[in-house]
Amino acid sequence: MVSEEKNIILEVRNLSVGYWKKGNDSVVAEAINFSIEKGELVGLVGANGIGKSTLLRTLTGMQDALNGAIFLKGKNLNEYSSFQLATQLSVVLTEAPASKNLSVLEMVSLGRQPYTNWIGSLSEEDKKAIQFALEATETATLAHRKCFELSDGQMQRVAIARALAQDTPIIILDEPTTHLDIYHRAYILKLLKKLASETQKTILFSTHEIDLAIQLTDKMLVMAKNETYFDDPCKLIEAGRFDTLFPKETIDFDGKTGRFTIRK
Repeated sequence: MVSEEKNIILEVRNLSVGYWKKGNDSVVAEAINFSIEKGELVGLVGANGIGKSTLLRTLTGMQDALNGAIFLKGKNLNEYSSFQLATQLSVVLTEAPASKNLSVLEMVSLGRQPYTNWIGSLSEEDKKAIQFALEATETATLAHRKCFELSDGQMQRVAIARALAQDTPIIILDEPTTHLDIYHRAYILKLLKKLASETQKTILFSTHEIDLAIQLTDKMLVMAKNETYFDDPCKLIEAGRFDTLFPKETIDFDGKTGRFTIRK
């Protein structure tokens, strides 16, 4: 009830993530607590190997939590069937799709699978959702090109278009700017900001572009060695949450500019 009143889409309580092992669980991160509201853009940051992908896989139901609970629109994630989850949550992974021989239009159309009939026929509503996704991601002009012909930046926009066509309340992306140059990294993050604002989708993404995330996101999840912090970027800076992400002898964080610099 409280979640509904605050328009909370995703809520995590005392979550521990990691891997099940016989007689001894391998905990990657624990005591994670946060709640994300409708239309918010949230960046997940932390050093390599800290557990960002493990957390995202747990939030999307790809692997079980070791402890705690995840609530999607006020309902425990474990209570959703695979079909129900596909209408509530869409995922964009870093791995290239196996079916790159498909056209862009065919790839984006796959986002409508949770809604099509048993032979996969597209209704007018499906076609409208696909066209909206193509236009919103500026991939409409690529619709009839094969995915293998696209640049990394174009392919990432197509992957986002597919998730958008799925028309779920929340979209989760694992490092959507990997392999992109600085222009396309900024472009993709600005696109996510625009989509969250204009479509009121809740968007959570992991990234190494911490400087850009600080500038563009509504909230951030900061995974440090012994704790995970959640707040808006300015408050996280004030609390010094970015200062200990990387070894001081190599990287400094400037709280005034919100940027990392290499120590000489």
